[in-house]
Amino acid sequence: MSGPAAGPVEVMTFGCRLNILESEQMSRAAAQAGLKRTVIVNSCAVTQEAVRQARQAIRRLKRDRPDARIIVTGCAAQTEPETFAEMAEVDRVVGNGAKSAPETWTAARAALDFGVGAEARVVVDDIMSVRETALHMLDGIDGHTRAFVQVQNGCDHRCTFCIIPYGRGNSRSVPMGEVVAQVRGLVETGHAEVVLTGVDLTSYGEGLPGAPTLGKLVRAILKHTPDLKRLRLSSIDSVEADDDLLRALAEEERLMPHLHLSLQSGDDLILKRMKRRHLRADAIRLVAEMRRLRPDLVFGADLIAGFPTETEAMFRNSLDMVEACGLSFLHVFPFSPRPGTPAARMPQVAREAVKDRARRLREKGEEALRRHLSGAVGARRSVLIEGGGLMGRTEHFTPVRLARPAARGALLPLRIAGHDGARLIAA
Repeated sequence: MSGPAAGPVEVMTFGCRLNILESEQMSRAAAQAGLKRTVIVNSCAVTQEAVRQARQAIRRLKRDRPDARIIVTGCAAQTEPETFAEMAEVDRVVGNGAKSAPETWTAARAALDFGVGAEARVVVDDIMSVRETALHMLDGIDGHTRAFVQVQNGCDHRCTFCIIPYGRGNSRSVPMGEVVAQVRGLVETGHAEVVLTGVDLTSYGEGLPGAPTLGKLVRAILKHTPDLKRLRLSSIDSVEADDDLLRALAEEERLMPHLHLSLQSGDDLILKRMKRRHLRADAIRLVAEMRRLRPDLVFGADLIAGFPTETEAMFRNSLDMVEACGLSFLHVFPFSPRPGTPAARMPQVAREAVKDRARRLREKGEEALRRHLSGAVGARRSVLIEGGGLMGRTEHFTPVRLARPAARGALLPLRIAGHDGARLIAA
């Protein structure tokens, strides 16, 4: 969770990078609409714990600032609007389909300031009816260094543990021409790196004329923005990696050699019960092929510990995936039953076992990260300087601590002198 952002309208954000991007845009739109003393809570629905945290934060916020007007939006507001509408602290509930529209915030100001339309406290439509997605780009998360461009939203898949399609709707994409034009504009304003984001990024292009793939989009961006220094992808579903994307990885040095994979498990039976579309061998084979094409490629992955029916032997298959795929970064999720999903109705693993398996996976991830960091010591890395000039990221997205300040946005070749277990240290 990120706390309220400073400004005439504050936003409290839970969940993914996409939520962070949208929070910044909502903050600007709400401020332009003239809202004051307002806090927007951008919620996450990925687990029931995330919903509980949002409710707890709302109560705490109202207790500390009784004059604040609170608007709740995001995936949890979309999937269970009544949960927030029933809270006395909440003034308005806005669904995901409406939160990007400027008129939503104009109407919110009319309701909160003047009582016009105040009876419509819940503005949540059928997200599955949304067929288009607006182009969202953000240049504010990392100052003037890195920009995030949302090129896709929603998901057509129905993994048994996931509620997100019901919060985000079906998959829809931004036309390639619009994306390329925005990236070109970002380069012209000084951004060295652009990150493409989406809920199911590798499904990009389905429904667009000609059904372009993510790989074709990547190639178009790099072709038409020759001055872009770095292009990066957020999390991808390995089964949907297309041939153009593989060729781009092999041939385009400006496409960064770091991919985060949505693996979730390393056991075939669990993958089937999750309704994933790949098996263990598929993931291992794809990673090997990608690494053959781009030897310096570094991988991260999402893994769930303690999925329903998971035995110790099944869990060890997930644990082994760290070595089998040569993973360097892990996002570990202890399974939490999400009401409304098929997995919540399956035989559950004991909570203590879930916590223990998550701990063991995290320890494995920490070991893999240390190995990755140690492998960079003595090498020279291209580091994009961020923030106050004392931190940066390599081409592999590995954080680096600088010995002395450098200009934010600079791309510097630095020798790596060591690491502290979490980040590299430049000489």
